[in-house]
Amino acid sequence: MSRLLHVADGPYAPPVPAHELTVTAADGARIHVEVHGPEHAPAVVLAHGWCCSTAFWAAQIRALAADHRVIAYDQRGHGRSPANPAYGTEPLADDLEAVLEATLAPGERAVIAGHSMGGMTLMAAATRPAVREHAAAVLLCSTGSARLVASATVVPMRAGRVRTWLTRRILGSRAPLGPVTPLARRILKYGTMGPGSNPLMVDACARIVHACPSRVRHGWSQVLDLLDLDHGIRELCMPVEIVVGTADRLTPPVHARELAAALPDCVGLTELPGLGHMTPVEAPDLVTGKIRALAATYIPSARGERAVLAEEGA
Repeated sequence: MSRLLHVADGPYAPPVPAHELTVTAADGARIHVEVHGPEHAPAVVLAHGWCCSTAFWAAQIRALAADHRVIAYDQRGHGRSPANPAYGTEPLADDLEAVLEATLAPGERAVIAGHSMGGMTLMAAATRPAVREHAAAVLLCSTGSARLVASATVVPMRAGRVRTWLTRRILGSRAPLGPVTPLARRILKYGTMGPGSNPLMVDACARIVHACPSRVRHGWSQVLDLLDLDHGIRELCMPVEIVVGTADRLTPPVHARELAAALPDCVGLTELPGLGHMTPVEAPDLVTGKIRALAATYIPSARGERAVLAEEGA
């Protein structure tokens, strides 16, 4: 019956950041940011999804912070970022731009990874100067650009108006989720994770999602319902890699395939058999490896750092 914001120990417990800061977005929204790892290491920026927080990236942060500077932030209203009355894709873009400007030096390049709403944030911000300046490469995990409710398979019935109506009612519910109980874990696993997800993964995700305030969950559900970011895909001109689970009920693989077809520079699409919507938690090593490989390939300082480390180990 715990209302912990995240698990307190184990592989999905978030590590302690090297430092924290509050960034102010263009409309005055305050965004909580955590920075992990060596100060001058190659940079990685992590943008989480709907109803999540920086804790969602615990496994990636723990692994990457050994040799990367990992910047993770709470989307407005999520985690430790206060709720704000402005809901929409432009505010999401404002927040990402503010985080990049506050944490990266002029001209500094980073790999930016976005999961679900975090990936949508990148599409919304694709034309922003800060993204054009700082994004060396992008990883999109379990995300889509439009038509989310109609394509979701949370309701086990044929596609059509009835399924769309029911899905909209479920995802847009204002009801509080309550404490994390065995039943709550089963419901969350069904809706967001693959059938083979182990109990540690399910518990970690349940605690994060249940910690999201119901008004915030509802407010952003309305944005996702009306989402139309197809134009943003074509503006992501940097190298972009995509990861999706074949059992994703919220953003099924059809979205990933549409993204891959529309992106100017798609460098890979990985479909993970039997995995659900929470790919960074369900496949932590694979997602971490994708981020690490993008940094090594597209950030010059990362290539230099690898050479130095190899030399030292010789």
